[in-house]
Amino acid sequence: MRQYLLAVHMVEGQPVPSEAEIQRAYKAVDAFNQEVMESGAWVFGGGLLPPDTATVVRAQGGKVVTTDGPFAETKEQLGGFWVIKAPDLDAALEIAARGSQACGNPVEVRPFQDLPDAE
Repeated sequence: MRQYLLAVHMVEGQPVPSEAEIQRAYKAVDAFNQEVMESGAWVFGGGLLPPDTATVVRAQGGKVVTTDGPFAETKEQLGGFWVIKAPDLDAALEIAARGSQACGNPVEVRPFQDLPDAE
């Protein structure tokens, strides 16, 4: 089975959800996670702290440079993710739709590259 990354996007400028909405999302995501685990599609998942907690590490000219904040200047940042196993893209999209419903945010689906067989 192919592995897919389901990336949750946090969109800058969206209103901050109420505490009740946040708690609803936590419960819905917990239920979704349990469902994916029980189906055998679960590989790994996790939520991320806000982009302003990021540190970017760059190797430049033989030196390592670190800077605070996200690498990309964008209105959308990665808020969390799941790595799943699915037989095909259609199955991954169906799981992503349920994940988006649970967390209340857009979910991007991307397949992992196939790795050459190790010898």
